[in-house]
Amino acid sequence: MLRLSKKADYALISMKHLALNGDGSSSAREIAGLYNIPIELLAKILQRLVRRGLLVSQQGTRGGYQLAREPLLISVVDVIQAIDGPVTVTACSPEEDHTCEQFAKCTVRDPLWRVRERILSALGECTIAELAADQPAPPEPTEHVMVLHSHI
Repeated sequence: MLRLSKKADYALISMKHLALNGDGSSSAREIAGLYNIPIELLAKILQRLVRRGLLVSQQGTRGGYQLAREPLLISVVDVIQAIDGPVTVTACSPEEDHTCEQFAKCTVRDPLWRVRERILSALGECTIAELAADQPAPPEPTEHVMVLHSHI
């Protein structure tokens, strides 16, 4: 089963938030509060995205995080690989220099590597701008009915 880590989920949520925020910056605390993400974990994730060149950070009272480039130029695979490392679908991968006991006899390795390439291609075509364009409907306000009782 191909599945993103919780850290990658949080990174994508943060990147979408920052894309929607436009030129403004957001603090780790603000993003964590809005999406119920543990602040310590999110701070580490955001710093990793800074180190990978996907975010920039500013210190100070007006500080926070911003996208390092336009959302259209940041792909989902960029974010996933910055957090989780290379995307793999098999225990052996072309990037790793090890062989399993079945390497010589394996009949599915090469086809699965091609599947991996297709997955990477699809994730590479999806951008943060595309994530940001998919706006969920705003929560509907709850009705507060006030009942007044009069005693005459």
